[in-house]
Formats: sequence, structure tokens, C-alpha cells
Amino acid sequence: MPKKDDPEFIAAMEDVLDVYELPYDPARPVVCMDEKPYQLLGDAREPLPMRPGNEQKTDSEYIRNGTCSIFAFIEPLGGNHHVSVREHRTATDWTEEIRYLSDVMYPDAEKIILVMDNLNTHKPASLYKAFPPAEAHRILKRLEIHYTPKHGSWLDIAEIELNVMTRQCLDRRIDNVENLRSELAAWEAERNSKHAIVNWQFKTVDARIKLKSLYPVL
Repeated sequence: MPKKDDPEFIAAMEDVLDVYELPYDPARPVVCMDEKPYQLLGDAREPLPMRPGNEQKTDSEYIRNGTCSIFAFIEPLGGNHHVSVREHRTATDWTEEIRYLSDVMYPDAEKIILVMDNLNTHKPASLYKAFPPAEAHRILKRLEIHYTPKHGSWLDIAEIELNVMTRQCLDRRIDNVENLRSELAAWEAERNSKHAIVNWQFKTVDARIKLKSLYPVL
């Protein structure tokens, strides 16, 4: 949790809240990004099939099949959703996802306003580690980056998206990356078909009342 009298938290929070108050502009989409680790689990014993009046029965024992990382992008006002699975969670994985955001998801945007957490791999420098300077610079010029504050992951709408995804799609064991990708692709298609948007209500004026203890006393 942020500490009391925390101007660094406040500055980053109000910056993000200002972004969320921007009107919808398809030429300058606001996109939120987050990632989470995922444990691949297999069944130690074959589940018993469903019967009339009974759900499928799954044994409590499981097999660990390693971990992977799920990346999520959401355009709250545009209703555009994208999730992908990577076998690792490195700076290079992030840069490749960011290039996909730039060149595949929004190739015609004037500027992509990107909100994400301040993870050490989520830095412009990572692009220069992964790509030639001209390519890194090209991608970076297409972005306007806004970082959520430390201990402020709740300000990233993509975290909400990951929570929804977990409830709707990951409520059972998935034992390999291929199956996980297939499940998430189906979930993504459904979310996009419904054009699911996010109506963010918490504004700076609310923060200055409800989070008053975080503001410096002048």
C-alpha cells in the first residue's frame, strides 16, 4: 500500500486519471497493458466425466508443467481486447508485444497512449536492447507512455481485464501453452465480438477526497 504523504504516488496517479478522462479518439487510442505469470497444471489422474446431475470430478493431485506469461492489452473506450501467451517474461517478450501493439493492433494511429505499470522490463531502454536503434526509435515515437504508481496496480485497467479473464477462462487446469493459447484466443474473440468497454468512474476529484491521507499536508 502507498504510504501517507506520498507525492510520488499522487503525481503518477493523477497523471493516469487524467488519461482516463480523455474523450474517445480512434486516432489516439488509450490502451492499458499488464502481464501475469501462469502456472500450467496437468491432472495426475483422469477426471471423471460429467453425469446427469453431477459435474465433472477432478482429483486434487496435479502435475506442474512449468510457467508462462500472459500479456493483456485493452482499449477501455474502444472495446478492443488482445491477450497473448509467451513462454518467458523477459524484456524481449515485452518489446515484441509492444511492436505488435504498434504495427498490428494500431498501425494507423497517430499516437498510442499506453498505460502500464513501472516493471523494470517496461522501459524504453528495453526496445533498444531488443531492436536496432532505428526500429526502437520508430516504435517509441508511436507511444505516449504513462506509468501507474508503485503500489497502484489497481489504476491499470488491464489488471481488471486479467481478473475478468481469470474468472471466465482460467477456472480450470490447463496443462500446456498450446491449449492455453487456444482457450485465450476464443475468450478474446468473444470479448471483442461483444465490444466490451470499461466505464472508469474514479476521477481526480474523487481521489482528492477519498485518498486525502496520501496527499502532502501543506
